[in-house]
This record gives sequence, structure tokens and C-alpha cells, in this order.
Amino acid sequence: MTKNVIADMKNHMEKSVDSLRREYQKVRTGRASTGLLDEIKVDYYGNPSPLSQVATLSVPEPRTITIQPWEAKMIPVIEKAIMNANLGITPANDGKVIRISLPPLTEERRKEIVKMLKKSAEEAKIAIRNIRRDSIDGLKKLEKDKQISEDDLKRAEKDVQDVTNSFVAKVDEVLAHKEKEVMEV
Repeated sequence: MTKNVIADMKNHMEKSVDSLRREYQKVRTGRASTGLLDEIKVDYYGNPSPLSQVATLSVPEPRTITIQPWEAKMIPVIEKAIMNANLGITPANDGKVIRISLPPLTEERRKEIVKMLKKSAEEAKIAIRNIRRDSIDGLKKLEKDKQISEDDLKRAEKDVQDVTNSFVAKVDEVLAHKEKEVMEV
């Protein structure tokens, strides 16, 4: 019984950490990343489609993203979508390929980004603590319904706390890695 609760809790906590990682992919660092363009939707024959489904995205240089549309007539549509995304980047095209040059981040902007990263990490930790609380409530309910003993409850609560601590450490690790990436000049 307790193993099911803990396995379910681990699954939910892993999703919280993965969500944080996905959110961090969208954050602009000093390096170019196609993850920056993941949320951009392009009007493709009347259907809003992700940019990656209408063009090939690549990073040929550390500060440049290239977008090669599969159809040349998509270039103005893609450029407009990038401009409307308010990412603070300006696309340039040569008739076949769209290039996005990312200017170096200022020190002030890097610090702002790190603040945002820390805020997101704290939200992930709160989500993990909420999952812990729900799991402990579930365990207490099992004990109340006489499905597990009081000793089993205490052991399971300790296991829940150990798992929670490991996931909080994972969040800190993800934050530290991204922070290092952002502060790198």
C-alpha cells in the first residue's frame, strides 16, 4: 500500500522537475537554442502549427539560430510570428533561410533572468511540497482505515520526506546548471 503512494508521489514529483526543465529551455541564455522558439505558432494554411513543423530549426553558431522553411512563401509568415512572440529578437532572411542573431546579454539582464529562474525553481519546490503533503495525507488515511499500522505510517512518512528532499535537490541542481549557463559570458 505505502509503496503505491510513494511510487505515485515520485511520478508526480518527476513531472514537476520535467516541467521546470521545459520552462528553462524557453529562457534565453547567452547561447542560441531552438527551445527559444518552441512556443511560436505559425499560420500554416489556416492552421496554427508549431514552427518546428513547417521549417527546419538549427543552431550553426553559438549566437545564431537558422530557420529553413520547407516552403519559401512561409518566410514572411514565420518572420511575423517571431516578431509577434515578443522575444526581443529580430529575424533577417536571405530569401531562403531566416537567421536570428542573438545579441550578448547585458549583466543587468542576466541578473533579471536569474531572478526569474529562481522564482520558477521556488514554484517547483512548492509543487513538490504540495505533492508531499498530499501523499502524507493519503498515508494517514490508510492508517486511519486500518490498512497500515502506525509503525508503517512512520516509516512511510520518513520515506516520503527522503524522496521529497531528493527532488528538491534535483530542482536546485537544475537551477544551478541553468544559472551557470545564463551567467556565462
